[in-house]
Amino acid sequence: MTLIQALVIAILQGATELFPVSSLGHAVLLPALLHWPFNENDETFLPFLVMLHLGTSVALFVFFWRDWAAIFRGLFGFDNAQRRVESLKIIMLLVIATIPAIIVGGLFDHLLKHLFGAPLAAASFLILNGLLLLSVERLRGRIGADISDRPIASLTSRDALIIGCFQCLALFPGLSRSGATIAGGLLRGLHHDVAARFSFLMAEPVILAATAHQVMKMRHMTISHEQIQIGLIAAVVSGITALISTAALMRYFRNHDNWALAPFAYYCIAVGLGALAILGGAL
Repeated sequence: MTLIQALVIAILQGATELFPVSSLGHAVLLPALLHWPFNENDETFLPFLVMLHLGTSVALFVFFWRDWAAIFRGLFGFDNAQRRVESLKIIMLLVIATIPAIIVGGLFDHLLKHLFGAPLAAASFLILNGLLLLSVERLRGRIGADISDRPIASLTSRDALIIGCFQCLALFPGLSRSGATIAGGLLRGLHHDVAARFSFLMAEPVILAATAHQVMKMRHMTISHEQIQIGLIAAVVSGITALISTAALMRYFRNHDNWALAPFAYYCIAVGLGALAILGGAL
């Protein structure tokens, strides 16, 4: 992998990890469409992927540091009793929402892994991702009268579990983690900005857990100085891109609460169909 290729993938990762358009789907499709001569299933790609995830994780923590600070202040008793209860509940909700992905990912990782190198499958799932986003917006429109200004702390354990089950869809390349969890939040009565905030708070433990899992696989790998250098540069670029993307997306959701996912849905459908046409014609 060249530095230019690494930077392109880093920017793509930083932007699409948080936008509801599937970073993994784009990471599978782009090298295939551009005919880049490297294998994403090769073990030498793993350290690079770990660095990108760390960059994204740091960016999320930086953007939501006030949320995490408030949660831990309440958790350790620096605020009043009500805030402590709310903080404990939010931590519990995040744990519950994370459990389904850990279980399903652990059980079926070996079955789903072959899809990571399958561009046609990624393109198909990208289309399904767009259809999912549109379907959820349509369903939400029908139940609009029941939607209130629910804060995250108002979610129940059942709500968190359902949103966590939606997150499992992201195990398929082309189905977006943020898109699926925001969709789950919308169906539980949250507004777009609150659903996105909960989704991004959920992302921190998920990305860290996935990174830790990948690091364990790297224990006996020999990583060259050049790989480390490229990985560090890409991680910084990915983190900066993710920070900008998060700020833009949260502002967008605050100002748009009707059919806010629709533009991303149309984009996914168009890219998926275009990729199928190009890759299918090349077979």
